[in-house]
This record gives sequence, C-alpha cells and structure tokens, in this order.
Amino acid sequence: MEQIIFFFIAFLAVGSAFFFIFGKNPIYAILSLIVTFFSIAALYILLNAQFLGIVQIIVYAGAIMVLFLYILMMLNLNKSDESKKQNVMKFLGVFTAGLLLVGILGAFRGIKMGTVAVSTEAGVGLTKNLGKLLFNEYVLPFELASILILAGIVGAVLIGKKDL
Repeated sequence: MEQIIFFFIAFLAVGSAFFFIFGKNPIYAILSLIVTFFSIAALYILLNAQFLGIVQIIVYAGAIMVLFLYILMMLNLNKSDESKKQNVMKFLGVFTAGLLLVGILGAFRGIKMGTVAVSTEAGVGLTKNLGKLLFNEYVLPFELASILILAGIVGAVLIGKKDL
C-alpha cells in the first residue's frame, strides 16, 4: 500500500512539474509549482524525513511561493509594457546575475569535495543530525542559497519598479 501511495505522489509531482514548465498562464503555472512542492514534502514524509517535509511546506510552499505570486502580480506582465523598460536596467540585471554566478562558481571551486560522515543515531531524519550537517559541513552552500534568493527579490523589485 505504501508503494502505491509513493508512486501516486511521485506521479503527481512530476505531472505538476511538467504543467509548470509547459503552462501558458503564469498564475496556473505557479499554482502547479505549489502542488509540486507539496508532493515533494509528502515524499519526504514517506521516506521518514519528517523535518525536511515540514521545512519543504513552510519554506517553499509557504514563503517562497507567496513571494512568487506577489512578484508575478506586482509585475503585471503585459507585452505592451515590455518595450517601455529601459535597456540599461535590463543590462544591469543580466550583469548582476552574471556576477552572482561567477561568485557562486568561485565559492564552490574553493570547497573541497569529499564524503561527509553522517552520524547513525537511532532514527532517520533527526533534526540533530541535519543541523550538524547543515551548519558544519554545508554552511557555505546554505548561505549562498540565501544570497541567491535575496538577489532574486532585488532583481524583481528593480524590474517591477515604475519608470519616473
């Protein structure tokens, strides 16, 4: 029975991800991405990683998707407005994203690639084990992800800013 539930949720996740990629309406695409995030959270819970499942729901399906919906509604994507945007702002956005990419690649180049020993205390998915890994071994990628999210928010505000 658990395997049937797993395959159903996995099919739902993949199907909603395809709808997100190929959907024509941006609102429906983002709503299908929310379904994808909830499906992934359910898969985490089925795999006995309850903490990751709850974090998936709180962070991605909650906070990040609310930001995506807000930014999408703030941008008011009309094709007639696209020509009014200044080319300097477009170039600045592409240049900033390129600098961020170079910084991330440089940071990952400095990381030594190796295997990490995970403590095998009783139970899988314990918060203590995840915290040790996240804040000892993977602190740089964790902080880079937060910088990437911040850069996306700043970029969306710059794109959506009214020309005066």
